Amino acid sequence: MASMLENIKSWTSLLPVFSIANMLEIIIIAVIVYELLSWIMSTRAFTLLKGIFVILAFTFIAFVFHLNTILWIIERISTIAVIALVVIFQPELRKALEQLGTNYFIGSLVGSDNKDNMMTKESAAQISSAVFQMAKVKTGALIVIEQHESLDEFIKTGINVNGDISSGLIINIFEKNTPLHDGAVIIRENKIVAATCYLPLSQDPNISKDLGTRHRAAYGISEVSDSITIVVSEETGRVSYIYKGILTRIGSEEELNEFLFARINKEEVRSFNLRLRLRSGQEKEQNG
Repeated sequence: MASMLENIKSWTSLLPVFSIANMLEIIIIAVIVYELLSWIMSTRAFTLLKGIFVILAFTFIAFVFHLNTILWIIERISTIAVIALVVIFQPELRKALEQLGTNYFIGSLVGSDNKDNMMTKESAAQISSAVFQMAKVKTGALIVIEQHESLDEFIKTGINVNGDISSGLIINIFEKNTPLHDGAVIIRENKIVAATCYLPLSQDPNISKDLGTRHRAAYGISEVSDSITIVVSEETGRVSYIYKGILTRIGSEEELNEFLFARINKEEVRSFNLRLRLRSGQEKEQNG
């Protein structure tokens, strides 16, 4: 028994000294890796990253089988490839740096929750009511709800409204042949800040060709911010929202109100989406 303890002691003596500083470094690295993976998974960088893995795998195969000509070519173009990656990932890198500079990013690390910027339940109900009243008569609409990342650069492209959120005001803005109906409405907290705002159009080739300019603009703003965008289709009257590049159909005023209320209470949108899909699946089974 004594010899076993001596052996264990001799083995542990070979390990590096573990201190509080080491523990702090591990925690910091774990947080950085987690945030990096979360950022990659939420952007188009994940698709591009898969392409890079294919190239690395091909390089490894060339190294194993001593394909010297291919390795020589890869070595010569490696510097250019690094510069090319910076250019390709420029939108994603810019977004990551912008998020790093926001108070929300710092607050999320320490678990703080700023409820002063929340939309009220009444405002959410007014938006839901307006959206489905417009959907009934197929009035096209594009409503962007600001979250933690500022939309000032897009607000500047529109006309200042600075009005309280009400279903009547929203419907009047998007009424056909009125001066403010074209473009997007941007909502901040409990105010309609601006109308006729121009949004960047997404260049993602995977977006369905059946979707028009409004949906492409909604995708575009979701790619450069954490905003929630509600779209009413002028052709079909369908209501959907786009958040972080994901489109979700909304079938009723109650569902939209539930979703907006989930955001107010800091519930996860993914959790709401799961409940929505389960509910849709149950309805299909009952109808079947």
